[in-house]
Amino acid sequence: MKLAARLFRFVVPFALASFGTFVHAQPIEAPLDCKSNAHDFIAPLAENHLIDTKPMRVEPNFVNAFRPAKGATLTAYGFKVYVALGYQKDDPLFVHGKDEPIADSAYGVIVWGSDNEVQQKVRAAGSDADVHHVAPFNYGDFL
Repeated sequence: MKLAARLFRFVVPFALASFGTFVHAQPIEAPLDCKSNAHDFIAPLAENHLIDTKPMRVEPNFVNAFRPAKGATLTAYGFKVYVALGYQKDDPLFVHGKDEPIADSAYGVIVWGSDNEVQQKVRAAGSDADVHHVAPFNYGDFL
């Protein structure tokens, strides 16, 4: 019985703390409507300390990958966001890659979900955003 009580004292607070993190998740899908630009998407996330200001990776096509800040839980269309992506031409917020830029402005997120699941949620929200399959990728690149 003592073991059960100790386990209960450990598991319940841990479970409640985990649940609290998800309850306070910050949804960021509004600017993913393709009517914005990379600066207007990434800058507020950085200013509000929701992402690290230094990209964890810069792709050759100039796309900057920003990790959510420690303690921040971001969601898009109900999916947990693992990476916020962006590049804006002539914007000091973004680091240049080695090749040619993907576009004057590009932005998005990487979420964990099946292609169909993500596509359905995006369309149900009324967005015509492109959904791309990005796996397999080296998960270690995003940790």
